[in-house]
Amino acid sequence: MPDLRRARWAARLAAGLAFASAAVSLYWTVGGTLLLDTVGGAIEDLARDRSLGAVALGTATVLLKVAAGTLALALVHVPVGGRRRRFLLLANGVASAILCVWGGANVVVGALVLGGAITSSADVDRHALRWHVFVWDMWFLVWGLALAVAVAAARRL
Repeated sequence: MPDLRRARWAARLAAGLAFASAAVSLYWTVGGTLLLDTVGGAIEDLARDRSLGAVALGTATVLLKVAAGTLALALVHVPVGGRRRRFLLLANGVASAILCVWGGANVVVGALVLGGAITSSADVDRHALRWHVFVWDMWFLVWGLALAVAVAAARRL
């Protein structure tokens, strides 16, 4: 697959994952509760709390995810060379690294806990942990990997 086609495909996939994640976060921020029990812990508690701080944090999360999706799309729509292109490559590269490390570490550690290789000192919500391993944190990992492919392909343009 030529680099431009690969960069566009991967950037669109990363942006789609970012926007879909933003939509889920927005749903929970405005009071939706479907699948909220799959998140567990402090984030679930905050979403159910509905305090001003919780809504502000949810809104900031949505805006950050929308910005990440927009940056991913912008990656393949800038002219070759220049400061703007270097900024987009760097910003998307950093975002990719964060997403891959966060998602990858949580998937691996969660899977080790679920498999019994690691014993948690705290009580574990296994239902939420399964969702994190197979959906939520895997989502971050796949998003980060798609973004990494987009950045690598865009660098060669």
